[in-house]
Amino acid sequence: MNDPFILESYYNRYIEDINDWLPDGVIDVDLELLNKLDLLHFHQKTVNDTDLTRFFHVIESEDKLTLINDQFVVWIVPDNIEMVPVTYTLIALNKKDTVQLELAFTTSGIYNNSQLVLRLLDAYLLEIQNTEDFIEKIEKQSCK
Repeated sequence: MNDPFILESYYNRYIEDINDWLPDGVIDVDLELLNKLDLLHFHQKTVNDTDLTRFFHVIESEDKLTLINDQFVVWIVPDNIEMVPVTYTLIALNKKDTVQLELAFTTSGIYNNSQLVLRLLDAYLLEIQNTEDFIEKIEKQSCK
């Protein structure tokens, strides 16, 4: 689904009731999370060749960036909370007839920089893709 108007309606639906759509809540980025995702090393020895974050169509609006490809829709939303810049990132699966919200994370303070947001995005996209591949593999095996 690549229609900007439909994607905007999904975004509005998700952002209005984010806690209902994500019962585990929005992930706050901190040092513990970066360590868990192995993102504390700026120059990693192994290169991730999935390039999930490199092939997106970008739609820029006054309030956010929307990244779209055949697999994902990502909304990157800058905000200010009590004079502190914050970035919300929502990641959804882009399916043929729906957009399914998978997770959201927020960065602020020293964690709120574009390089880190993109590295987190790449890590989460890879995690979601691996999960989807595993589910597809299980479904194919159960159909046999």
